[in-house]
Amino acid sequence: MAMSNPETTEKARAAISSHNMELDSKLGGGLPVGALTLVEGSSGSGKSVLSQQIIWGALQDGFKATLFTSENSVSSLVTQMQKLNLDILDHLLLRKLRVYPMALSRLGARAPSALIAAIREQSDRTLIAVDSLTSAVIHSNDNAAILRFFEECQRICATGITIMVTLHAQGVDEDLLNPLRSMCDADLRLKVEQDGQRMVKTLEVSKVRGA
Repeated sequence: MAMSNPETTEKARAAISSHNMELDSKLGGGLPVGALTLVEGSSGSGKSVLSQQIIWGALQDGFKATLFTSENSVSSLVTQMQKLNLDILDHLLLRKLRVYPMALSRLGARAPSALIAAIREQSDRTLIAVDSLTSAVIHSNDNAAILRFFEECQRICATGITIMVTLHAQGVDEDLLNPLRSMCDADLRLKVEQDGQRMVKTLEVSKVRGA
């Protein structure tokens, strides 16, 4: 009897569930496997929390994930996610989740190419998240380099790997942001709005491939 390859089985699944019913409903059942996903929002809108929820959901279903983060150290990420009841410690110890803190601002114009090289090394992963790309966009000061980064991400996604990139949209020129949106299979936009005396965070699903 032929045995299935676990790696192939993982990538053959149709969608990555966040294990949050409301979020999955908005995504049409989850984030499509092999989708290039852009998560937009201002500072404090919840981009990191959203990406963490999706990473945690992927891990619950047996997917392997990698996070490149400019927002946290490994220890602060573990603490932050534990406060959200999203415990990732065992997954880190078992190497189901890899976390790489990054300082893209120090790399300057080399940031996009260095990051894509690091992403290519994660070919055994099903989900790769970059939180966030904003400093690379600002410090590279080269729109063509950012477009090439997303083009390379598209090629990697074509192999069945899902890539999720968070971006502070207000810090990006519209002439760059609009082409990036069109290149992505999913575009999720987080907003913070005033509702009387409360500040309310909302998620607008601009598009999700197949949903």
